[in-house]
Amino acid sequence: MSNRSVIITCAVTGSMHTPSMSPYLPITPDQIAAESVAAAEAGASVIHLHARDPETGKPTGDPEVFRQFLPRIKQQSEAIINISTGGAPGMTLDQRLEAAEAASPEMTSLNMGSINNGLFAAAEREREWLHDWERPFLTASKDGVFKNTFADIEQILERLGKGHGTRFEFECYDVGHLYNIAYCMDRKLYEPPLFLQFIFGILGGIGAEVDHLVHMLRTAERLFGKDFEWSVLAAGRHQIPMNTHNLLMGGNVRVGLEDSLRIGPGKLAQSNAEQVAKIRRILEELSFTVATPKEARERLATKGGDQTAI
Repeated sequence: MSNRSVIITCAVTGSMHTPSMSPYLPITPDQIAAESVAAAEAGASVIHLHARDPETGKPTGDPEVFRQFLPRIKQQSEAIINISTGGAPGMTLDQRLEAAEAASPEMTSLNMGSINNGLFAAAEREREWLHDWERPFLTASKDGVFKNTFADIEQILERLGKGHGTRFEFECYDVGHLYNIAYCMDRKLYEPPLFLQFIFGILGGIGAEVDHLVHMLRTAERLFGKDFEWSVLAAGRHQIPMNTHNLLMGGNVRVGLEDSLRIGPGKLAQSNAEQVAKIRRILEELSFTVATPKEARERLATKGGDQTAI
């Protein structure tokens, strides 16, 4: 068990959940800024961000929308700002990178392989849809692929990594994605330290089982040695249990309304900060401490908030 402090990432809104699923999902720039600052105050040292159309809640990559909340988060918190490069289904790679290239953040996500991303399952549940875009957006994933080719990955490493000094949260939806990172490392496309995000419970990716967590971690150790940072993203009801298992294995944690809309069985979370506070209580009960943004910057080797264009 690691005696290092635990880095808490909070993924505030994402692009997979839609407004009809929860009235607490942050949509507008005001809501995203407020939720991010509150999550940081609750203990998150990394804030992972998407943007949404303020009127409809539909995911957008428009840098102008990001500009309405990024400076406010930076001014009101010390947290590392981490911008998605996954964007949303239907976006081109350039659209997915536009906001990050404009903001030159300390960190972005980097998805390490193409997958079937089964959002359509959420459209099969009975609900009142608030907007006419929601259901078609979800059902389209039944015949779509979340595209992250080797060419895409290399472009992101080149344009953001070499171009902006951005560090990456490497999102790994399956064990093969770890080998894709190893390939990039062997080609000197990225320098350590690594920050791996093991993703469990997405339809199309590896399941939310403790055996899979152990397998992902042991595989990463074989490929990269012991000197890397890792965290867990677990979808829905698996969020807190899988993060707790990962704590006991020496890892970091990620919560937020992007990954789960709930705080407990059948109970919607009313804020991102509520989820941060819950995982913080658990880790402190287990005698871990929460990493400060300063500690997170040192361990993840980011360039510093003063080196961004936010």
